[in-house]
Amino acid sequence: MTNVSEIDLTGMKCPMPIVHLTKLMKTLDDGDEVTAFATDPAFCLDVEAWCKRTGHELVELVNSENRVSAKICKTETQE
Repeated sequence: MTNVSEIDLTGMKCPMPIVHLTKLMKTLDDGDEVTAFATDPAFCLDVEAWCKRTGHELVELVNSENRVSAKICKTETQE
């Protein structure tokens, strides 16, 4: 069964959103999903690069006026 989590990263500036996201992902099982919410404009680029580097799947990335949401599926990684 897939576990779905959310993490609120609003108000945090680079690199803290990725630091907290990394910490959460280490507690999840392969196939689990997390939706991250952030207000740092750099988060879009950061989370895309982080997913490519770690091998996690970026399922959805939505950049609205004041907030970014990223849905990520944990995959088996070498982290």
